[in-house]
Amino acid sequence: MNTTDKPYDTVAQVRTALQSVIDPDLGRDLVSLGMIKDIIVDNSIATFTVVLTTPACPLKDFLEGQCREAAMTVPGITEVRILMTSKVVSKRPMGGAILPEVKHVIAIASGKGGVGKSTVCANLAIALAQAGAAVGVMDADVYGPTIPMLLGVDDEVLEQTTYEGPDGNPIKKLLPVHRHGVNIVSMGFLIEPGQPVVWRGPMLGKVVNQFLGDVAWGPLDYLLVDLPPGTGDVTMSLCEAIPLTGAVIVTTPQDVAASIAVKSLRAFQRFNVPILGIVENMAYFVAPDTGKHYQIFGHGGGQSAAEELKVPFLGELPLDMPMRRAGDEGDPILTTHPESEQSIYLKEIAGKLARQISIESRKFRPLNVV
Repeated sequence: MNTTDKPYDTVAQVRTALQSVIDPDLGRDLVSLGMIKDIIVDNSIATFTVVLTTPACPLKDFLEGQCREAAMTVPGITEVRILMTSKVVSKRPMGGAILPEVKHVIAIASGKGGVGKSTVCANLAIALAQAGAAVGVMDADVYGPTIPMLLGVDDEVLEQTTYEGPDGNPIKKLLPVHRHGVNIVSMGFLIEPGQPVVWRGPMLGKVVNQFLGDVAWGPLDYLLVDLPPGTGDVTMSLCEAIPLTGAVIVTTPQDVAASIAVKSLRAFQRFNVPILGIVENMAYFVAPDTGKHYQIFGHGGGQSAAEELKVPFLGELPLDMPMRRAGDEGDPILTTHPESEQSIYLKEIAGKLARQISIESRKFRPLNVV
């Protein structure tokens, strides 16, 4: 049967059948959420598109299977062909007037230094980019800008471009460095290696505003901002400059790190910034000779904090020598060993993060809009 000579009923029946597929996070069916597009029935073949809210959706295979099963219940349908695609949604351009082409700005923070926050930030950015998203990293850890080293671009410098503004006057912008599918800006590109940054608060705020407004970021689905440890001037400047989609808190398992991470979390809540989740880094160590797990820094501090504060726990990462070596050498483990256990964990955490971003966006969006 062809849709041109068959009553519209069959397409309607497929649409009705797909209303049984529920998004687990939102508790609504995919049809009313506007995620089902272009239903066509040709003879006994049903074809349609499923538009996910992120290319890193961890429920992609599950939803595809549910849609296939639902469509196959329609009488006369013997084959179902599904195009799985995505469009990152935002309740508004989260960059506001400063970053109108950026859909989501996510702060990556920690209560204290030494927990691997920058390593987590760099690898989450790559994982999201590998999934198909447009991603940028703004290294706002002014006193310790390690993103260039972690991503292997520490010998790069920022160049300028000039283009005509709306009023006809020339506008100068910095061009981010592009590597591993990620746009990167860092203080590390602006200072000599080994040179300390000795600045007071007002100067730090100026750097944040320059990295936000004076960089040609281009259209981005996600801009991850690697913040300095704690809740100082840079964090406050960022929260005041633009609306943030949310924050991710990185901690290690021991009680002292988790308790300080809670303080950082509460600081974001004071600025009405949603907490997208907690990542527990260095959760355990696997001995390479025996495979035995050692909980060097204790266990479960991050997950306990997440449960206590009722925020998502995005996952844990082991203390891993290959990942440490990859960071030191500027060859991220996701690019050199994409099938390694550590890479799989990182992809899973990136997927959970993207999922939480989609949930946060949908809270304020009308249905039937993708």
